[in-house]
Amino acid sequence: MKITSAGANKLLRKLEDDKRFLLSQEASASTYVVTEGAEAVIPDYDYRKTAQALEQVEAQVRRIKHALNVFNSTTVLDGLDITIDEALVKMAQLNQRKATLDMMRCRLEKERVTNFGRSNVVEYTCINYDSAEIQADYQVISQQIMDIQLALDLTNQTKTFTLED
Repeated sequence: MKITSAGANKLLRKLEDDKRFLLSQEASASTYVVTEGAEAVIPDYDYRKTAQALEQVEAQVRRIKHALNVFNSTTVLDGLDITIDEALVKMAQLNQRKATLDMMRCRLEKERVTNFGRSNVVEYTCINYDSAEIQADYQVISQQIMDIQLALDLTNQTKTFTLED
C-alpha cells in the first residue's frame, strides 16, 4: 500500500485511539462487583481476545512507525539537500537558538536594575552585543525554520512510501 507521511500519521492516530478504546473496555469489563445474595451481572470480557486485539494494533503501529522512520531517514527534502530526520533535528536546534535571540533582541541597550534595600546605588544592565546583528540573525533563522517547515509540509503531503501488509 502506498501512503504519504501525513496519511501514515493520521493512521497512527486512529490506531492509538483504537488502542485507548480497547484498554478502556478492558479496564471496565475485566472486573465486576457483586452484592452478597444478589445475582452477578458479569460483563462480556475475553482476556485472550482483548490481548490479541491489542497485539494486532501494536504490531500495526510498529510497522507504520518503522516505515516512517525509514522514509524519514532516506528521503531528501527538495531544495535543502538534507533528509527529513536531519531537518527535524535542525529545526529543533534552530527553534532553540531563535528563542535565545528573541530574548536578546527584546532587551533594552541599557536598563536600570531595581535594587531593593540599596536605594542610593544605581545599577544598569547593559547589552554586550550589536542589536542589529541579533535582529538580522533572528530573521535568518526564522526564514530557515519556515523553509524547512514548508519543505516538510510539501514532502509529507506528496511523497509516498510503501507500507507492507
